[in-house]
Amino acid sequence: MPDSAPTEPTAVPRAEEPAGADPAALAALVALVAGLKFDAQGLVAAVIQDHADATVLMVGWMDAEAVRRTLTTGRTWFWSRSRREHWQKGETSGHRQYVRSVHADCDRDTLLVRVEQTGGACHTGARSCFQASLPAVQGSPVAAVPAAVPSGEAER
Repeated sequence: MPDSAPTEPTAVPRAEEPAGADPAALAALVALVAGLKFDAQGLVAAVIQDHADATVLMVGWMDAEAVRRTLTTGRTWFWSRSRREHWQKGETSGHRQYVRSVHADCDRDTLLVRVEQTGGACHTGARSCFQASLPAVQGSPVAAVPAAVPSGEAER
């Protein structure tokens, strides 16, 4: 069941915390979340990966509050851009994600959340949302002749 979420993603974690929470730990959490780089809508992409076999299960969006909840509850939380509310994976389907680790990328604008998944991760019921294979030319680290790189592209 949806909570009484704000109508917009939040830029910092909520001020209200459980009674008896360690103030130093809360301050560290606020600083950690504030150090992430949220986009113009106040969101960061979260890649959800199976901790046992590294399968990419899904990608979701988190605002600061969803990040805080994910870090403090042991379950994944997201911000629904269409419904404009927070949601916890499995709250309606029962297909839950139990957090095993959370990592920020080098730019701190994307999270990798490793989970133990129960049931399918995709809204279709599939284990992974990544079922549709697209045709792509396979590259090789060994090339006979290096391809020309447009100016300014080599640094990327």
